Amino acid sequence: MLSLALLALAAGLAAWPAAAGRYRLPGLARRCVPVEPDRRWLPSPPALPLVLVAAGAFGAVLAGAGGAMAAAVGAATAAVRWRSGLGRRREASAAAGLVEALGTLVAELRAGAHPAAAMEAAAAGVAPGAAAALGAGAAAARLGGDVPTVLRRHHDPALAPWLARLADAWALGQRHGVPLAELLDAVRCDAEQRVRFAADVDARLAGPRATAAVLAGLPVLGLLLGQAIGADPWQVLAATAIGQLLLVLGTVLICAGVAWSGRITASAVPS
Repeated sequence: MLSLALLALAAGLAAWPAAAGRYRLPGLARRCVPVEPDRRWLPSPPALPLVLVAAGAFGAVLAGAGGAMAAAVGAATAAVRWRSGLGRRREASAAAGLVEALGTLVAELRAGAHPAAAMEAAAAGVAPGAAAALGAGAAAARLGGDVPTVLRRHHDPALAPWLARLADAWALGQRHGVPLAELLDAVRCDAEQRVRFAADVDARLAGPRATAAVLAGLPVLGLLLGQAIGADPWQVLAATAIGQLLLVLGTVLICAGVAWSGRITASAVPS
């Protein structure tokens, strides 16, 4: 009963709505400037401790203390992999948005626009991260500030390498009088090729990722087959001391394999 109560409490806390009402009016008032979207408007994922508590309580109901530890380890691994996938997709989306913005920036410069106006035009219709960086750069250019420094100081890890290349090209043009349009077009072409190649490699890794997922699920399939033929392996895992130990050890090994395969596939995608 205690495990069921803990499970219900964790589920309730995970579903508790965020107190974001008081932030709505300030969010509306700031829409006139290119800033990052207010994350408090979005449904926030449950915190990792809540996930671990819920998974542990569920595992305890099914298989005792060993089940609780195994479920917590599995939930933690799944949460880390999920966040890693979200981060990878966010980086790809941010890079693609910056490439699009650079295309607009180069076109505006070649049409004779002032660099500040060109950056403002480039920031108009792109993702919020790139829009914020280019908006800050446009303000610096209009006020005679140091545009490369502003670009390098933009706090967005997904865009940091690309903005550093843009800042280097901008500084080179200012230092040696090289036309900005040509330099930025070279940066755009390089970024476009890198993004395209990274997307191609990531797509080709779908097969290895699926293979790793299938291999990670084979022990579960073996457990189900054992139950189907009457060997009753679940009773051994849930009701004996050696079974509890093997349940935890097996789950740890499976999660270690999942994490290691994820690290290998992630290192194969160029940044």
